Amino acid sequence: MSHLKTAMITALLSATALVASPVVAKDLRIALQSDADVLDPDQSRTFVGRIVYASLCDKLVDITPNLEIIPQLATSWTTSEDGTSITMQLREGVVFHDGTPFNAEAVAANIERSQTMDESRRKSELASITSTEVTGGYEIKLNLAGPDATLLAQLADRAGMMVSPTAAAATGADFGLNPVCSGAFSFTERVAQDKIVLTKFEDYWNADEIHFDSVTFLPIPDTTVRLANLQSGDIDMLERLAATDLTQANGDDSIVVDSAVSLGYQGITFNLNNGEKGDNPWGNDNRLRQALSYAIDRVALNQVVFEGAFAPGNQSFPSTSPWYNTSFPVEPANIERARELLAEAGYPDGIELEVQVPNSTEPLAVMQVVQAMAAQAGIDISLTSKEFATLLSDQSAGDYTASQIGWSGRVDPDGNNHQFATTDGGINDSKFSDPKMDELLNAARVASGTAERKALYDEATAMMLDELPRLFLYHVNWIWAYDAKMKDFTPYPDGMIRLEGVTWEE
Repeated sequence: MSHLKTAMITALLSATALVASPVVAKDLRIALQSDADVLDPDQSRTFVGRIVYASLCDKLVDITPNLEIIPQLATSWTTSEDGTSITMQLREGVVFHDGTPFNAEAVAANIERSQTMDESRRKSELASITSTEVTGGYEIKLNLAGPDATLLAQLADRAGMMVSPTAAAATGADFGLNPVCSGAFSFTERVAQDKIVLTKFEDYWNADEIHFDSVTFLPIPDTTVRLANLQSGDIDMLERLAATDLTQANGDDSIVVDSAVSLGYQGITFNLNNGEKGDNPWGNDNRLRQALSYAIDRVALNQVVFEGAFAPGNQSFPSTSPWYNTSFPVEPANIERARELLAEAGYPDGIELEVQVPNSTEPLAVMQVVQAMAAQAGIDISLTSKEFATLLSDQSAGDYTASQIGWSGRVDPDGNNHQFATTDGGINDSKFSDPKMDELLNAARVASGTAERKALYDEATAMMLDELPRLFLYHVNWIWAYDAKMKDFTPYPDGMIRLEGVTWEE
């Protein structure tokens, strides 16, 4: 073959390779609906924070899109016959971002931190663990107070995220300023309300599945601005595309839209006994909270704000969940009953209510519709818009009367209820407390079978709908939109963005 022919063939092959759009590494830019709170798995509570953790902090176990528990840092586990211990085999060859080795001692240190650190919100999630035993370099035994049907699901979330014991011991409650975990990306930089930058961790145990040099998370509260930035190429992906923007996104060939039904809820949380502000009419009388619930037409709310793309809801589980209490279906608004309850509570001429609401598009739209519906019953709602991390901080501190807030949902029903509704729940910002509720939700954690647990949750749900420390409104569909050059993204019902196996093709 002549040198000329060889050169021509080489050129053609090169051109073909370019047309084939090879996989490339790049810096991925993801727009979030709000900024994350503190980047410490033991202290944090925001949904967007969990999205960041999906790249930053590996967990002991993870879930599949079908909600099955699968290995991550723990490769296998066995539960004792009496259900009072779980022995885990741990992945070898894993290091934290600071070079500290991951092993059984590190797991024991993480569980101790989650259970004992004053600022930890994970205490109630891990309350069933009475002690840990390091039974080998990569084997640990979790001793339990009794059977705990929820524990593995907790370890598939923040309670199971492993942080470097070295960094945690050195920084204490300030760990979140420079978090050190063992995930696919390490922490590089954070500018509040602007960006969180993570860089690929070259020593990651599953590095072959990571195809981005870095990932930058950008808080952009306005849904229209998020989509405009995606269409202009300023970002590569956004989470929570507005239902009202679906038509526009679907009509753009350069954009892919994916969705998954959420495990969680959106609603209004009331301050019942959280500091001085808990001593208010709305916190002191459940009839007022019931009146507001009767005033809301949840089906109309879904149609008006979300064009019917979401699901009306009145419980912590969607109606499609096997845990839903069918004795209490979503009902139309009943303005007459709402007015009766206001009168019974001593407010025949109406009452005012201040609700704090996140300063992003959809929450504001939701509460404006609720505001109009409530007015028909004589409830005058005023809205105070706040940046989401500030709203959460004020809610935790008890500096609120009512708060429009939701929960992204958990695989096990315990995760949607226990920490919100038990007396010492880690994120019980209402400070709702009832011994009967504690009894029911604690019993559901150790019940032997699904039927027994369902009966307990049914009774607890009936109590929740009577007391209404949380007033449920709807259940979202997670909707992602991203550049069509991004390939192999898998939507999960928990709303997380998992980047393993995701590639970029120019």
